[in-house]
Amino acid sequence: MTALLDTDLLNSVLGDTIFAGKIQTFSTIDSTNTHAMREAQNGAPHGAVMVAEEQTAGRGRGAHAWHSEPHAGLYASIVVRPSIRPADALWLSLATGLGVQRAVENVTGLVADIRWPNDLLLNGRKFAGILTEMNAEATRVRYAVIGIGMNVNHGAFPPELQETATSLRVELDRTIDRSELLIATLRAMHTEIAALMHPQNFAAATERILDRMEQKSTWVRGKRVVVEEAEGYTGVTAGLNALGFLQVATESGIRTVLSGGVREAKG
Repeated sequence: MTALLDTDLLNSVLGDTIFAGKIQTFSTIDSTNTHAMREAQNGAPHGAVMVAEEQTAGRGRGAHAWHSEPHAGLYASIVVRPSIRPADALWLSLATGLGVQRAVENVTGLVADIRWPNDLLLNGRKFAGILTEMNAEATRVRYAVIGIGMNVNHGAFPPELQETATSLRVELDRTIDRSELLIATLRAMHTEIAALMHPQNFAAATERILDRMEQKSTWVRGKRVVVEEAEGYTGVTAGLNALGFLQVATESGIRTVLSGGVREAKG
């Protein structure tokens, strides 16, 4: 079994970040996002982090379950209180994908691909996902929770996931230090969140995210995809619009993906 995550170590090493003294670890929990949303409603501060060794009811985007093998992955949720509109919440997911991508590369050398808006892939298979949830009024976000699930030291997957899922251990054929990876991830997230926190810097921060997504994701432009939205449709990705939403060129014109899953078209 890999080493357990140490709350005191994490809070100490991350003492110069927004997460200092706000990290909680759990041996088992239903869902870090569910718990973090409850804690945020009860006043948990900006930068509070809930990390679990195991989730019994982990959730992904679109109500998908997340396979949470005990002591093998990273399952973390971050409470943020940004000064943004509900319509801007997508930027939190995009920034998180870029932050996780950078952390994984720094720790392992592996360069992940980002499948808009919230999946990270290695060799075409998913190893990490992001789930952002929020509580909002019509014009402002009261608080949001950014959930990160990452397959780190998983050695195998259930039969139904073997063709679509992978882990850092599978890709590298070695065990990864989860504490090192979590620290790198939270340091990257400190930078990403700080850039989005100040209204006067928000436009510049989102412009940088658009530029980075163009550089860091093969899914943003030129990939033939199937979109699981409305009646479902196929097309070629044509960049992100000014709000961060994916554009897809179809036979009937450009369509904007609002909430549907995006998968590579076969054949």
